[in-house]
Amino acid sequence: MNRILHILAKTMSVVFYPLFVPTYGIALFCYAYATQVQPMNVVWIAVTIGGTFVLTCLLPITAIGILIKKGEVKDLYINDPRERTVPYLYAAMGFVFWSYLLLKILHAPLALSCVAVGATAAIGIVTLINRRWKISAHLAGLGGLIGGIFSYCLSIGAIPTWGTLFLWLALSLALMVARLYLDAHTPAQVCAGWLLGLACTFLPYCLLYYVG
Repeated sequence: MNRILHILAKTMSVVFYPLFVPTYGIALFCYAYATQVQPMNVVWIAVTIGGTFVLTCLLPITAIGILIKKGEVKDLYINDPRERTVPYLYAAMGFVFWSYLLLKILHAPLALSCVAVGATAAIGIVTLINRRWKISAHLAGLGGLIGGIFSYCLSIGAIPTWGTLFLWLALSLALMVARLYLDAHTPAQVCAGWLLGLACTFLPYCLLYYVG
């Protein structure tokens, strides 16, 4: 039983590895926007998803791989908080270029651009916090994805269904349990990570929507 639980916890950690989440989010956005709002150009979708994968996943993971070979980082999970600053800075740089791509080059919808900027801010904040406290990047990523879903719903005037809310909250709880089971974080660290990610990707568009 312990072996099965360990495999499940590891699987959750791999599936929701923080650098995979932006690509999931962009793919979900493109699908939802094209089916619920208006058709989207196939080339734009391909460039957006591909650019997101390269800048927020492939390049940071490549940098982490180089650091692993140099012996500066033990593995992709970077469980030692003392090893996290440099890899996180590389990831933050990728996120900055990603935000620029969406804002200035692809002229993405405002809600999506706000989510990208918020996600970039989140990884910067996580980097700073991790110098003192090991906040969960996994939960920050998933919380950020959920915040992005809320921003999208607000932008089209929709209310998330109970089924949608239950699904993402259940996934969040499952990931929290997985990270705790692997002894990667404390309950406070996973909750703080989730709330940080959610706030960073939802509040920017929310403020623009109600104040602007």
